[in-house]
Amino acid sequence: MLLKVCGLKDPENIKQVAALKPDFMGFIFYPQSKRFVGEDFIMPTISPEIKKVGVFVNASANHIIEKTNEYKLDLIQLHGDEKPNFCEVLNHIVPVIKAFGVDEAFDFEVLESYKNTCTYFLFDTKTTDYGGSGNTFNWKILEKYDNSVPFFLSGGIGAEEFENLKMKKFENEKILAIDVNSKFEIEPGIKDIKKLEKCIK
Repeated sequence: MLLKVCGLKDPENIKQVAALKPDFMGFIFYPQSKRFVGEDFIMPTISPEIKKVGVFVNASANHIIEKTNEYKLDLIQLHGDEKPNFCEVLNHIVPVIKAFGVDEAFDFEVLESYKNTCTYFLFDTKTTDYGGSGNTFNWKILEKYDNSVPFFLSGGIGAEEFENLKMKKFENEKILAIDVNSKFEIEPGIKDIKKLEKCIK
């Protein structure tokens, strides 16, 4: 199972996280987020083995493509209300991760129209906003998923959840990666390197 560390914005902290060699690092290009990289963000040099993910919420295709080229993003994560045809256009340029907020009432039929327009899905805890809540959802609901598209598992995953994931045998075989963020932070956008290092080891 791969690891994505999301919500990075401080250049020095980014270098420290990159030294731990996660598989993916996520950068948020949504101004309303506490983890927004900012208008004058300069991307530090990161090993090409680590895939850079740009996170966008209801942004225009032109804006997403511009940032993808500027920061040499390897994947883009769409965390808003983006429609399948919008995802498809971008997925021809760079692999798209489409995020969905999940709760007990989540209708997996919603995914049908996205299956051929995205490379990956991301399942996060449903909130009233577009950002993460720091809370986990009931992973058992994922047993209803049909495994057709590999996905990232997100939503309040900390050290304890890390241990649970190690021991849990998912019937689902399409979990590509787990996505960690707020539970490994000193403050929004600044990761706790010691805590991350411990879990990665």
